[in-house]
Amino acid sequence: MKHLFVTASLLMFVCGLNTVHADELPVTKDLTMTIHDAFVPETVDHNTDAKVILIGYLPNSCYRWAKAVVVDSDPKTHQIRATATVTLNAMCLMMLVPYNKEVNLGHLIPGEHILRFISGDDTFFERKMTVL
Repeated sequence: MKHLFVTASLLMFVCGLNTVHADELPVTKDLTMTIHDAFVPETVDHNTDAKVILIGYLPNSCYRWAKAVVVDSDPKTHQIRATATVTLNAMCLMMLVPYNKEVNLGHLIPGEHILRFISGDDTFFERKMTVL
């Protein structure tokens, strides 16, 4: 009888571990990531697409590259943000995950352009690019 009680208790415990509660399901969220550096060509022809390469690190394996968001403040000032999708309530490898992503800015008008790379904490760095 004692063994039956122990077995039943163990079975109830194991079944309870496999129960998934709705608040424990993996949830995803989009966040603005830090851009550590960027490759920006000094000059670009106005007949071709202007492209830059974003360089950075995602904090752990639960983060996945999502997209780059480019907002033109004016025709010669461009703000660039890197976004990632993070999975919450999941097991993650605690390691930095590098990323290098090309961002197409499209055809730009001739002149000197300011590219502002904005991180998640609203800090930024700027680079200049000349369109010929």
